[in-house]
Amino acid sequence: MTGREIQAQAALTFVRQLVVGRRPTTSLDSLYLRRIGHLRTKKVNVQDTSKIFNETIADHLKVIGALEGQRAVFERIATAMSRAILRGNKIFWCGNGGSAADAQHLAAELVGRFKCERRGLPSIALTTNTSILTAIGNDYGYEHVFRRQIEALCSRGDVVVGISTSGNSKNVCLALEAAQTLGAYTVAFMGEKGGAMAQCADASLQIPSHETPRIQEGHILCGHMLCDCVEQAVCSAESKEASLPGR
Repeated sequence: MTGREIQAQAALTFVRQLVVGRRPTTSLDSLYLRRIGHLRTKKVNVQDTSKIFNETIADHLKVIGALEGQRAVFERIATAMSRAILRGNKIFWCGNGGSAADAQHLAAELVGRFKCERRGLPSIALTTNTSILTAIGNDYGYEHVFRRQIEALCSRGDVVVGISTSGNSKNVCLALEAAQTLGAYTVAFMGEKGGAMAQCADASLQIPSHETPRIQEGHILCGHMLCDCVEQAVCSAESKEASLPGR
C-alpha cells in the first residue's frame, strides 16, 4: 500500500470513529475508495511537459541572443565597475524578491570568488540585514530601505546597481537617486520596457523581454559576465604589480 493509500485509509477510519454507535454508509466507503483509485491512476501529461520545456528553451535562447544589442552599455558598466574596484571603491546591489536574491548572489561572487583566485573584492548586497531592513521599513517606510543604507555606506566613486524586472521599484529608484547625489556611478538592470529607474541611472541594461522569468535569466547572466570582467581586471592588475622589479 502506498503512502497516499495509507493516508486515505487512515482518514476513512477516523471518520468512522467520529460516528458514534453506527458505521458510515457504504457510499462513504465507496467515495474514499474511488479517491484512492484516482490517485493511483492519475498520470502526468508528458506532452504538456515537453511543450513547456521546448518553448521555454526557445524563448530563453531568443532573449539571450538579442542581448547583443546591449553590448555597448554592458561594456560601459563593466569598465565603471572594474575602475571602481581597482581604485578601492565598492559595488552595491539592491532589488526586491527574485532581484534581491540576484543582488546577494552577485555580491557573493565578488566577495568570494567567481573563477579566479584573488583577493576578496568589496561588494555589498543591501538586501540581507533583516534588522536594518525592518528598522528602516518600520521607522521610515519600505520605500526607504535601500536609500538609507546608501546614505550610510556609499561614497563618491562607488557603483550602485539597482535590479528590477519592471524598472519601477520605488525603493530601488530612491537608492539610485541618493547614490547619484553622493557621486556614485548608478546602474539599472531592467526589462525591455525600461522604467522609472532609467531616469536615475548612468547606465541602463534592458533585457529584451517582457516576461519576468526571461528578464531574471538575462539579469543573472549579465551579472555573471560583469563579475567575470571585474575579476579579470583585478587579476590582471595584480599580475602586473607582482611582476614589477623589487616585488
